[in-house]
Amino acid sequence: MSKLLKLLDVRPGQGADSWIGPASGPAGKRAYGGQFVAQSLAAAIRTVDADRPATNMHLQFLRGGEAGDDVEYSVTRVFDGRTAAARRVDSFQGDRLLTTATVSFATELPGPEHGRRPRLPQDPDGLPRTGPAGPAPSMPLDELDIRIADSGSGDEFVRRFWWRATPSLPDDALLHTLLAVYVCDVYMIDPALQVHGHSMRARTHRSGTTDSSIWFHRSVRADEWNLLETVSPAAARGRGVVTGSLIRADGVIAATLAQEGLIAERT
Repeated sequence: MSKLLKLLDVRPGQGADSWIGPASGPAGKRAYGGQFVAQSLAAAIRTVDADRPATNMHLQFLRGGEAGDDVEYSVTRVFDGRTAAARRVDSFQGDRLLTTATVSFATELPGPEHGRRPRLPQDPDGLPRTGPAGPAPSMPLDELDIRIADSGSGDEFVRRFWWRATPSLPDDALLHTLLAVYVCDVYMIDPALQVHGHSMRARTHRSGTTDSSIWFHRSVRADEWNLLETVSPAAARGRGVVTGSLIRADGVIAATLAQEGLIAERT
């Protein structure tokens, strides 16, 4: 079985609405943040009717997790209405609360639509294969094709992060959404440092995501090219914000993302 698919296949826990997310490994390393986002969403989805896809998700990172250990996800059914639902998801290792998230779901309704890019900046097939913007020991990088093509500097810096999953994937829209959530977290806060000529790879600053938000607009195929295009509009008080669009190969904007992260000077 694909490592990616196994990682996102949460299994029932001991209590009601309790789910177990598989460890990502290796032991002794800090767990990757995208694992918590994707597994939290996977757990919440298990408690909602299939005709109500996720519309938005907001997750706070409270403590770092151990990559070598499973994660327990406790889902609270906050609301179930005629067309919408809401869930809270808390993640634990032992008695340590690691993350807390809220997820909203709703049936699809007719209405005005927009959000399409008429022209994308590059052909990803013509770009060199780069991998993520830093070391990612918890990610199965052999199952991901990542190509980064940044542009600009200072306030004009733009991160263009092309990615696709390489394993054979089932035709399951929810699974493709989970994979997108998982991949798009990797080093997303890095542009807040790149504006100032730094990077998370250089480890000149204390850095890491503290808060992550996603608004889901349309379906995505994780086994086709997708572009995560991000900028950092502001930073202060040792924290930066990054905003971005997840754009499909056909130019359709599938999701809008925002993250806050720590970018404090080391003392």
